[in-house]
Amino acid sequence: MSEFSIIAVFMVGLLGGVHCLGMCGSIVGVFTAQLPQAAARWPFHLAYSGGRIASYTLAGVLVGAVGQAGLLMRDAVPVQHLLFALSSLMLVLLGLYLAGLWGAIKRIEQLGAGLWQRLQPYTTKLLPVNTVPRALGLGALWGWLPCGLVYSVLITALASGNATQGALIMAAFGLGTLPNLLLIGMFWERCRRWVQSTAVRLTAGLAVMGFGVYGLVKVGYTFITYGWAGACHVAA
Repeated sequence: MSEFSIIAVFMVGLLGGVHCLGMCGSIVGVFTAQLPQAAARWPFHLAYSGGRIASYTLAGVLVGAVGQAGLLMRDAVPVQHLLFALSSLMLVLLGLYLAGLWGAIKRIEQLGAGLWQRLQPYTTKLLPVNTVPRALGLGALWGWLPCGLVYSVLITALASGNATQGALIMAAFGLGTLPNLLLIGMFWERCRRWVQSTAVRLTAGLAVMGFGVYGLVKVGYTFITYGWAGACHVAA
């Protein structure tokens, strides 16, 4: 789906800052408290986020490759459109959660709990974070933390049907989250008060929902215009 561009995915990551604070704010706060007091904090935070974005990109490669294999079915089922619709629906649910209107996305985040339980013990081996490589490794592990926002974009990467495109989608999303987590790391207390504002949560939630609704409308239009069989052959 060309409409769901790299820029749009970047914006979803940026607008999801409210979710980032809830999921990762306390983690980054603890991480910041453990940094060497005499050292500049920027290299540690950049390394942490670099590791996290690298994990997102790897996940994008994997699901993009799976999607590429799934497109072998495109003559029978419009797989790419259905996956894109699912991704858009996830964004609507996430927007409702960000706005504080509905918490169904929390149940979806439990899908990755099993993998996270296996990875979490390794994070303790990287504490305290007193070197930049440790920060990089910790970020790479935390990149697999169950997160509804990540899962939404992963489905978009899956729908891309290409490992390279999947990697680009997840890398763009990760870069979109970068400003939020850097601000959280450097100004934790101020960010927490600001993001907890009802107006901020509602605005961010509605904006993310807008991407989801737009995607659902485009998929619906495709099916109405071309029908089930025709949608199988419409270019993504």
